[in-house]
Amino acid sequence: MAVMRVILYVISTLAILFLLALLVLSIKDYKPEKTKVINKAENHNPLSQDTFKLITWNIGYSGLGKEMSFFYDGGNEVRATKERTQENLDKIKYYLKQNQHIDFLLLQEVDKASRRSYYINQLKELRNNLEKHKGYFALNYKVPYVPVPLFKSLGKVAGGLATFTAHNPFKIVRHQFPGQYTWPKNLFMLDRCFLVCRYKLENGNDLLVINTHNSAYDNGTLKEKEMNALKQFITKEYNAGNYVIVGGDWNQFPPEIGKTEKSNQLYNISKAKTIAKDFLAEKWQWAYDPKIPTNRSLDKPLNPWTDMTIIDFFLLSPNIQLIKVKTKDLKFENSDHQPVHLEVVLNDHNK
Repeated sequence: MAVMRVILYVISTLAILFLLALLVLSIKDYKPEKTKVINKAENHNPLSQDTFKLITWNIGYSGLGKEMSFFYDGGNEVRATKERTQENLDKIKYYLKQNQHIDFLLLQEVDKASRRSYYINQLKELRNNLEKHKGYFALNYKVPYVPVPLFKSLGKVAGGLATFTAHNPFKIVRHQFPGQYTWPKNLFMLDRCFLVCRYKLENGNDLLVINTHNSAYDNGTLKEKEMNALKQFITKEYNAGNYVIVGGDWNQFPPEIGKTEKSNQLYNISKAKTIAKDFLAEKWQWAYDPKIPTNRSLDKPLNPWTDMTIIDFFLLSPNIQLIKVKTKDLKFENSDHQPVHLEVVLNDHNK
């Protein structure tokens, strides 16, 4: 009986501690506003150019290089070594510095203070590295403690989206995506958002450069809510005469990618949702490179049989002409994603 009392006491104590932990995490849970102005400029000059270059790249908090097999994807590891994490970040910084002629750099999974990336302030390092650009940041993952895996937890996470721009936006706004997981799972998951940098043009209209990172580990319900919210926002902006570019990690395939590359064994189209062809009006354009994958599976370290997909790309409003889109094949050396380059020109007419 004494042994049973001890066992019951231990179980009860652990249960109480667990509930107390959930209570504390619920109180400290990051609850972002629906919209938050990150920055607003009093004085700004309209953009005189009409041709722009962009890069979108999920840098994987510099912890998901070619040797990584990540537990969320069925792999074995929680984080890379500190040395490898810094090495990945240094190489990512070098690549971006070599591309400082690019007007807009849209980055996802940039950490500020996370255990998974050894509390390296990646945003600060990137800002110091890109002296020709201004960097704007929106949190989408702020959790005091992620308890999984049980005996080797992910721990504290603070990261998000970073847009680096060579031009001066007159307004930068974080827009919270609708939808979330049920309690208590929502305490440990991302608060997805999109970051809008707005620029004034000489014709009186605005150019909107939008950085997005959509849900990954859901059954499709969250993605649908996010996509509908984004659709409503960008359609309204375009109907007002503005120019819209959306880039990022969509965690889904662009329309008809399965048909475009059906015979290419690189693209496993069974594991992700494909955006419907009629999601937007016909003149909106999805810009992606069908020949080179942008993302790899993390169930194992990179090998010749690794599943690879295209989930990083751009969306252009009908008043923007696509000149070129190209994915840079970096062999997934320092991230599980690859940078996608875009060049566009704004049309004189609005519609």
